Parts: sequence; structure tokens; C-alpha cells
Amino acid sequence: MAKVYSVSKRPFFFSRLSVNLTIILINVVLFFVFTLLLSYNVLSIDAVAIKPSNIVNGDYLWTFLSSMFMHGGFFHLFANMLSLLFIGSLVERIIGKKRYLWFYLIAGLFAGLFFVLSSFIFTADFETFAVGASGAIFGLVGMLMLLTPNLPVYIMFIPIPIKMKYAAPGILVVLWLISVAGNVPVGNTAHLGGLIAGLFYGFYLKYKFPNKTKMLSRHFS
Repeated sequence: MAKVYSVSKRPFFFSRLSVNLTIILINVVLFFVFTLLLSYNVLSIDAVAIKPSNIVNGDYLWTFLSSMFMHGGFFHLFANMLSLLFIGSLVERIIGKKRYLWFYLIAGLFAGLFFVLSSFIFTADFETFAVGASGAIFGLVGMLMLLTPNLPVYIMFIPIPIKMKYAAPGILVVLWLISVAGNVPVGNTAHLGGLIAGLFYGFYLKYKFPNKTKMLSRHFS
């Protein structure tokens, strides 16, 4: 686990090309590439977005990964990348580059798996597509809930800071209400899956590095 007690005054994501910034750039580039290929029918949406019925049939299994780097539009991409810019930069600084890269990917993959499983267990909707980095982002948020529970964060359109331990579940509830009330296609189960992955990893880090995680929690309180 990376040392956390030396905090640079210069924002981490401006100091050099970090893993987080690289992930953001890959997301942006692949969004335009996939959008272009889809618009010219070089690729089908089944080959990019994850869909439960495809996965169960053993088709397009790579969409567990490709769907993490595709978004449903410019606003979807912008909102996720803006969130990732700040949240991901902090997490990378806390746990280090290698741990961050692997955890980001695993959280996103678990979010996709949870989305597929919940489609059969809860919703019985096997034909809905899912795309976006938000499952992985919620994994980062879930980890921060345990490591920095009192970290004040700002949520879009809310002018006051909210502690991370309240902000994370609050965002889930708000997104769920938006999806239900406005009939908006939001990947709520993928978000929940990512959050669960983050909570598990947070528990693991607290168990393996008790002194460092206590210091971290105090530092960001």
C-alpha cells in the first residue's frame, strides 16, 4: 500500500501522466472510435456493450471489458470522466499505480458480472445493454467509504460538501429514483456491484494495513 502522509501541493493528475489520466484518455479515445465504427455499421452494439442474454449464450464475452470503455453519449462520458478525474486521482495516490490499475479493472468487471446476474435474479430483463465506467468508479467510491469515511466531497449540483460515507449510498439512491421516476436507463445494479467490490477491497486493506488505514482516515477527516 502506498505511503499517504506526504501530500504534494500540486494536484497529482498534473504532475505526470498517471494511470488514472491514462485510463481517462483511453475512455475518451475509445468512445469516439466505437461511436464511429457503430455509426458506419462496422461494429454492432452487441460487440461493444454488455447484454445478459449474450453472456449467458457464451457470445461477446469480451464486452465485460469493452463496455467499461464505451459510453451512452457525450454527457455520460463527461460526467463519468469528471468524476474519475478527481476520485481516481485520489485513489491512485493512496494505493499506488499497480494496485489502482488492477482494482479499477476488477471493480469494473465485477460490476458487469453483477449486472448480468441481477438481470436473471431480480429484473428478468435479459436484453438491456450496459456501458460506462461508472461501475468501476463506484468501486473506487466504495473503497473510499471505508478508508476515508469522513472525507468531504462535492456532488454535482449540490453546493455543500458531504462526507463520503453518506455521499456514496446517497448517490445510489438518487440515481435509482431518477431511473424509476423518469424512466431513464441507469445501470443501478452495475453501480451497486462496483460499490460492493469497493467495500470488499476496503475491508481487505483495513485488515492488512490497519495502521496506515487509520492514519489515512485521520488525514482526510
